[in-house]
Amino acid sequence: MRLDRFLSEATGLTRSVAKKALHRGDVTVDGIVVKNSSQQIDGQEVRIEGRLLGEPKPRYVLLHKPAGYISSTQDEDHPCVLQLLPPELCRGIQCAGRLDVDTTGALLLTDDGQWSHRLRAPKHGCKKVYQVDLAEPLAIDVATQFAEGIMLHGEDKLTLPAKLEIITPTRVLLTIQEGKYHQVKRMFAAVGNFVVGLHRLQVGEIVLDDSLEPGQWRHLTPEEVSSIK
Repeated sequence: MRLDRFLSEATGLTRSVAKKALHRGDVTVDGIVVKNSSQQIDGQEVRIEGRLLGEPKPRYVLLHKPAGYISSTQDEDHPCVLQLLPPELCRGIQCAGRLDVDTTGALLLTDDGQWSHRLRAPKHGCKKVYQVDLAEPLAIDVATQFAEGIMLHGEDKLTLPAKLEIITPTRVLLTIQEGKYHQVKRMFAAVGNFVVGLHRLQVGEIVLDDSLEPGQWRHLTPEEVSSIK
């Protein structure tokens, strides 16, 4: 972690104020005055004006993403989900996986890069559960096709086995283990249907609270954090 970011998260100072403290020589790393804001910190003893700073604790957030927000930071047409969080929480935090602009539901955010990687990497098989609304009634054999794997347009391998549960002829629950680009929409397109509504209910063992309204968020519990292995 960069030294200026470490100072900001450990003290609550803005990056600009932290940099001013560095330039004044107020900061030491392992007893040596450091003025380089980009120096990497990984377990060293950091003090500001002689006061020892502790390692900032990683942050883990569950957000109920509304429609119309993007999960990336580069889009001139739509606001970013980070705008739904308090400014002091936004520093250094990123989406652990993404949802399309029109997709709603459970979105996880963290500043713990290793945890985010474990959640997103296909080899870890972290399940994602979606409620899917379809334009046409579901064909009879789609559940079997999904369980065997679907060949998506532009891909050279089948999707991993997916579980499909029918709620109504046009509403289903779909559980997948991957996170390919627009995967759910492409899976249904591959069987001749069209997704008109997509809502993520669960990531791994982390379930979206019924009481969490669109745009609201909460910190994950320690048990939820440790469930992503």
